[in-house]
Amino acid sequence: MRLLQTEAAARLGEARRESGFSRAALSAVYGPETAEAADRGDYRALLKACGDDPLSVWTRLFTVGTAVDERAAASALDPFGLDEALDCGLLIRDADGVAAGWGLDFSGERTLFSDQRPNTTGGRSAEHVLGIGGASGLLLDATVRSETGTALDLGTGCGVQALALADHARTVTATDLSDRALAFAHLNAAVNGVDLELLQGDLLEPVAGRRFDLVVANPPFVIATPGGGWTYRDGGREADGVAAELAAASAGLLEDGGTMQFLANWLHLRGTPWGERVASWLPEDGARAWVVEREVLDPLDYVRTWQRDSGESGDAEQAAAWLDWFDAAGVEGVGFGMVNIRRTDGPSEIVCEEARHAVDTPWSDRVADWFAVRGDDLEPGTVWESRLRLVDGVALQQAAELGGDGWEVDRQWLQQRHGMRYAEEVDPLLVAFLGACDGSATVRLQVQLLAETYGGETAMLYAQLYPVIRRLIERGFLASS
Repeated sequence: MRLLQTEAAARLGEARRESGFSRAALSAVYGPETAEAADRGDYRALLKACGDDPLSVWTRLFTVGTAVDERAAASALDPFGLDEALDCGLLIRDADGVAAGWGLDFSGERTLFSDQRPNTTGGRSAEHVLGIGGASGLLLDATVRSETGTALDLGTGCGVQALALADHARTVTATDLSDRALAFAHLNAAVNGVDLELLQGDLLEPVAGRRFDLVVANPPFVIATPGGGWTYRDGGREADGVAAELAAASAGLLEDGGTMQFLANWLHLRGTPWGERVASWLPEDGARAWVVEREVLDPLDYVRTWQRDSGESGDAEQAAAWLDWFDAAGVEGVGFGMVNIRRTDGPSEIVCEEARHAVDTPWSDRVADWFAVRGDDLEPGTVWESRLRLVDGVALQQAAELGGDGWEVDRQWLQQRHGMRYAEEVDPLLVAFLGACDGSATVRLQVQLLAETYGGETAMLYAQLYPVIRRLIERGFLASS
């Protein structure tokens, strides 16, 4: 890819805007059903609706992926020249005219160019620059969007995260090891009229010694691929070293109260809980961290997934070497999820948990909710004097079997209808406690009444209940009134 100068990139952005090409236009002009079908890869209705007007030309090139007449392309790209488009790689000549040489995605109202989405037969080069995929979409959804000062996007690729950060950060810095990725990020910044500081280098290297209010990363996190690797996905570290490096660097990279969020793979090793491994990467002091595992693949499925990604599904020797490496390292599975870290004072607080179920989106609300519960609010003395209420949308569920004396409750659990949608098993004593959690009485009074009812000592009863109450506050079942 030849780097487009800012002025030329701005003209390309002007051409796109003048054509009216946008996600909203596909629905408004061609109809919502046609747009929804196109999102699923069914372009029949869209092709019938397209003509030779600029919107149709952009749609055929960058949504459908078909060739168009050169004269129609030149008109649709004006004031960006057809020769410029061919020279930089935006378009390529085809037997039927010209076709798209780059891919195009929408992020809100913005346009993002990247390399074409490849086929699964080796159509991706080692320096391939991704557009918006599943992982980058998840990070966009999870990033906390409150107004902030300085923001950093590590491993920016085509600039997906950096451009989104520009909506709520005063300044945005983005790094990448790949010159090609930075060329696309520069292009997309200019096309969309956004000012980014772009730095070339390996992850944290270009910003050594600097601190930021918000850091995000969708880094090259794929684990232990044999061979030369792929710049966009293989980080060049041993095993899950990229994730470990980012976690360890958080305290030195963040301003006080700053937040870091990144996606990662991590190993599940025989005899070692995955959460213990991930927690060990974080500093002992200065971090509140919430690590959420969304899925785990066994080694064979993991290898197959990434071989399909790179078009190497038929490489049996590569697969064998990869699986042998996993066996030698004692790997039982590979987890995928997100790491959310906030810089604080005092000893680190780290929570690692699985969340494989459906969760209310955006994930940014879930992250904000988790950080909103402060450690000081969870101390035994503070909880003792607090007035707690059951959060709206929490229901008590029961499972029972019919016995000799009628229905016998086998187990009971709390179920959230909203937010994280957690389920938490509870015993009869806790059910009695929760039944009075309407925000009117202190925990102290509730426990004293329970102790009188059950004939126990108040202090011992609270010692039994406190860890469970704390967990229910942390997980959003209970809140202070």
